[in-house]
Amino acid sequence: QVQLEESGGGLVQPGGSLGLSCAVSGSRFSTFAFAWYRQAPGKQRELVAHISTRDTTTYPDSVKGRFTISRDSAKNTVYLQMNSLKPEDTAVYYCNAAAFNEFYWGQGTQVTVSS
Repeated sequence: QVQLEESGGGLVQPGGSLGLSCAVSGSRFSTFAFAWYRQAPGKQRELVAHISTRDTTTYPDSVKGRFTISRDSAKNTVYLQMNSLKPEDTAVYYCNAAAFNEFYWGQGTQVTVSS
């Protein structure tokens, strides 16, 4: 069993920056691909960043150039750096781990972008 714990959410003004962390339990960190998803009220959960086991990253156009995902195997932690935040980035952000037929989710952390 793998547990994911997000942290770093909060309130930030438009144009500001925020960094999220996802602490991953266990010894199989290197075998997982990781992703960050978000879900705004009344909307479907959407992918905002993905990093493969080989550190290849992908982003949707809505966040490309503003968000950066990274992973640190020494700390068993996945990060999401968010810059130039917009009100439409407001959502609960979830960390996801995937390997073969295994999928794990964190509990989510709220990000609110508002003046």
